[in-house]
Amino acid sequence: MISPIPPRPPSPPLGWLLLMPAAAGTLISLVLPSVQTVLLSFESGGALTPSTPAGLANYDRVLGADGPYWAALGFSLSLVLLPLLVALVAGPLLALALDRAGGLVRRAGAVVLWLSLIVFSPTAVAASWLRGLRADEPGLTSLARSLGDPATAPGALRLIVAAATFGVVCALAVTAFLPALRGGAPGRAVLAVAGVVALAIPAAGLQAFTIGVALTRGGPRGATRTLAGLQYDYGFVAAQPGMGAAVATVTGVVLGLLGVAAAIVVVASRMRLSITPRRADLPPAADDATAPGGPREISGIAKSGGIAKTGSVATAGSVARTGGAAKAGSPVAVALGVAALVVAVAVTLVLTWPWLSALTEPATSTGAGLRTHVNTWVPALIGAVISVGTAYLAALGIGGLRPLGRRSEWLLLPFAPWLFVGVGPLSVAGWSNFRGMRLLDTFLVLVQPFLVSVPALFVLTLLCKGLAERTDRDLLSGVVLPSLPMAGVLTGAVTLVNAQDVLWPLLVTHDRELATAPVVQMLQLTQFGRAAADVALTTPLPVVAIALLAVVTAQILHLDRLTLTVGGESRSPVPETSA
Repeated sequence: MISPIPPRPPSPPLGWLLLMPAAAGTLISLVLPSVQTVLLSFESGGALTPSTPAGLANYDRVLGADGPYWAALGFSLSLVLLPLLVALVAGPLLALALDRAGGLVRRAGAVVLWLSLIVFSPTAVAASWLRGLRADEPGLTSLARSLGDPATAPGALRLIVAAATFGVVCALAVTAFLPALRGGAPGRAVLAVAGVVALAIPAAGLQAFTIGVALTRGGPRGATRTLAGLQYDYGFVAAQPGMGAAVATVTGVVLGLLGVAAAIVVVASRMRLSITPRRADLPPAADDATAPGGPREISGIAKSGGIAKTGSVATAGSVARTGGAAKAGSPVAVALGVAALVVAVAVTLVLTWPWLSALTEPATSTGAGLRTHVNTWVPALIGAVISVGTAYLAALGIGGLRPLGRRSEWLLLPFAPWLFVGVGPLSVAGWSNFRGMRLLDTFLVLVQPFLVSVPALFVLTLLCKGLAERTDRDLLSGVVLPSLPMAGVLTGAVTLVNAQDVLWPLLVTHDRELATAPVVQMLQLTQFGRAAADVALTTPLPVVAIALLAVVTAQILHLDRLTLTVGGESRSPVPETSA
């Protein structure tokens, strides 16, 4: 009998080589703009007048006792208090109910929740809520009338942000917590995920721009000014890039610390993602009670806490602790899961009613056509393919080939300061760079200026790590092919985020022929009156249909099979049936 040829061991040199594109992309599009932002913060002038050294004067004006930074910081963080509560309480509870209800309810619930992510557009949300300024507007939308009073505007904006983002936050939280509930040690995994979520949401609040600027423009009398709005006002409205860079630098330091803290949680907890094999993927011998890898052997392994490998599939030895992930939920669990999903969907519909009702009302013609949608979606997709592609290569190098062995995940630490950084904190330096290259008002500049997606790098590295630990195949069949669907999912997600961004295209293009859909909406709110914007412009039906089809496919074939484990736990739940 001929023994099978064992797979080749990982190649550390190839791992370092795959890491190089992401390292170069990070240096060019993240590190250098960050350094430039710091240097710009010590200058005055530069936009309309020659730049001159300013020392610490910009920081004195921004951070002094009478400076606006601290008030903007406090208000920015207050915007995420309710979303943070939703993410850390409602999200895990909903994920638990869906998980215990079994495969069918879990998959259907995830797809329904993802619809909130697909159709979410900050500029459209702002345009729909501004209809509440009309005196005859009833219901929840009338809350917008409180935005005109400095005493009530902050509270009203907090409630509007919480209402508008409820469905999005629920969807993201459930997506994050479901894999943790399906691993071998769900308690520790859920705590680790909660730690990352608790850091990520405040980071998002520090960069909140679109809804606040569109609804209140920081007013009245600065009562609702956010950090991103303050930076925009200094750097681009008042043409004081040094002041804007000072705000961006301090904000960037805070975001960097949050990113490093999240990376430490991920690496120190030894977090990993893996893919639960389907029953049909197991070798025929696995169905034999007496065969290696069969039910009796699995039962024995469960008692000893070991791991069995049958072919290329790692079979769990902790069946008793998986919460019954391999079988359909009991009738009570199914009923609770369906009830929890119905409540979440009902609350989401009520809170998004301003947007839903605005879709049926006539809007002022924008003159936007095919060119606007091309400006919106083509650069968004190009940017996503580039940034996720470089991240994927690095993830294969770090997680799949393990150039530093068990300590390879620490290679994520140099990328961590930019884990939560969006385009805002780097926009002053980015605008200056593209202006110097004379690329403003060109189609190329609409591509987001990031050559690597650091969040995608983290997710894909954890997945490649989990796959590499559970396979005896080569890199291509054991890691690359199983992880490609996740790379596709992240590319689609980054495309949606890029397409809905308003700050970058608003800064780098003034030619209306190059306007993206969010920019057209933002300009429409100013030019034609706030109550007449076309709220459906940023969510065209073809894009929604394609994205929904992709989500359904990904959820059934890939996302629903993800498990997240921490610590020394390197196990997966028993393969699921189609139930």
